[in-house]
Amino acid sequence: MNIKIAKEWKIKTEINDEQLQSFSQFHPVIANLLIGRQINTPEAAHIFFHSSYAHNAEDPFLFSKMEEATVLVISCIKSAQPIVIYGDYDADGVTSSSVLYETLKLLKADVSIYIPDRVTEGYGMNIEAIKGLALKGTKLIITVDNGIRSKSEISFAQSLDLKVLLTDHHVPPAAEDTPDCLIINPMMPNEGYPYKFLAGVGVAAKLAVAIIRKTKLDLDLKNRLEDRILDLVAIGTVADCVRLTGENRILVKKGLEIINNHKRLGLRELIKVSKINSARPVDAWNLGFQIAPRLNAAGRVEHANAAFELLTCSDELEAQRLANSLNNNNLERQKITDEVVDYIDKNIVESESLHKIIIAVNPEGAVWNEGVIGLVAGRIAERNHKPTLVISGENNHYKGSGRSVENFNLIEALEACDKFLSKYGGHKAACGFSINGKENLEQFMLTLQEYCKNKIGGTLVGPTLVIDLALKLVDIDENLINKINAFSPFGEGNPQPIFASLKVELVDLNFMGQQNNHLKLKIRQDKSVVYSAIAFNATDKWPNLKIGAMIDLAYNLDINEFNGRREVQLRIIDIKVL
Repeated sequence: MNIKIAKEWKIKTEINDEQLQSFSQFHPVIANLLIGRQINTPEAAHIFFHSSYAHNAEDPFLFSKMEEATVLVISCIKSAQPIVIYGDYDADGVTSSSVLYETLKLLKADVSIYIPDRVTEGYGMNIEAIKGLALKGTKLIITVDNGIRSKSEISFAQSLDLKVLLTDHHVPPAAEDTPDCLIINPMMPNEGYPYKFLAGVGVAAKLAVAIIRKTKLDLDLKNRLEDRILDLVAIGTVADCVRLTGENRILVKKGLEIINNHKRLGLRELIKVSKINSARPVDAWNLGFQIAPRLNAAGRVEHANAAFELLTCSDELEAQRLANSLNNNNLERQKITDEVVDYIDKNIVESESLHKIIIAVNPEGAVWNEGVIGLVAGRIAERNHKPTLVISGENNHYKGSGRSVENFNLIEALEACDKFLSKYGGHKAACGFSINGKENLEQFMLTLQEYCKNKIGGTLVGPTLVIDLALKLVDIDENLINKINAFSPFGEGNPQPIFASLKVELVDLNFMGQQNNHLKLKIRQDKSVVYSAIAFNATDKWPNLKIGAMIDLAYNLDINEFNGRREVQLRIIDIKVL
């Protein structure tokens, strides 16, 4: 059962004449985009467009504990005490681990990494891993992208005479549940660091930069050591879907410059196997939809160590082998995800149609791969526009992952059923949880369905498409697109602008690609020249399209480069047939 739910379009109100006058130095489209992003003065616009890493990145020593943290790490380096970086298995955690490992290794530290197994250990620190690290002689554990909710585990490590330096970016628990150790986390209460939305890799990089700046190396070498980790910072930041505003945007912008110099061997090989268009610079979209999934696939299908080894690899043949392995893992991850989605579509979605939430549990004897259930939940939620939980388990132990839709807080829903959960966490849009016992699972499902019935009421608010501005086709040219691209890198909080053109004539319609799965339109408006518009993987998305029809079109703007030719191209997001 695959339901296509029509989106409601909401076109933002154009700025008024007074606002337009105050932004007179900007193209009217650019002025509308700026104010639509709450960049309300020309001075703020200048900062937005011209900020750079060299001049606008925040000082890492603004973290209240950074001085103390660097003293601890440098003392361990000087005394050759073994340091372990305790990471995470997603792309943010792997890049965080790589940033600190590479920096400390260059500074001659005795350093290694530990990334837990997604299935057998799960997220965060665990007692057995800490015991093993202590037995190997570890003296300092540095957590990256985890640890802020590991009070008991950190206390246990300290009882074994291990020092712990915690770097994380997640919201901390109440003070009584916060670990008692050195903490570098912008989300801590009363923390002086001004930018609060760094990814885990951003926090790890701040520690790395602070350590570099504390060394006695010459300034030029310090700058080179800082720059060499920023490609990893860009990847982890985009992969973790944190806001691409403020300092994150500065970090990603600089990181993309470094990536496009093709210096990191493993990344260069990963770009090749990802088949990223070599005629165009790598951008944030490539990082989020081509690079990050392959790094994440290592931890979903096998172990995240392979992704770490690729990013820190210095041997070309090994880099090629690892890149191909991650690519194969990603193909396997896609196959597994598709199989689970197909099963849920055929066997569960229709039976859940009367409920306000979809809850899918694997059938007996066919446990789903825990590494993909979050991806599956996202696909099912988007397709049916209902909050969705996908649960996998057997032998009375179950793990679940959830994805929500607009206007429904998933973590509040779990809190209402927490007596049936052994562990849970997340935020309003996504969650993870564990359940012990089949009876608890059944009671959890019933309680959650009742909660959603009362909370959601009659119907969920339908999906909406927020459109920045309505444009006439005749106003679109390459110069305008270049001005729009100055807003990049695009991502959470700074999305690629969406435009609409209304009452457009469909002049021609074709299918492209090896499987005819891409839709290409020729369109014009009010006797304008003919423009090209393309929608990828959209063969069946708008079955009622016919040549000669009048349509409303929502799209991003792009330049298509092919065989040395450049032309304006509209990348279709949605179509309404009039």
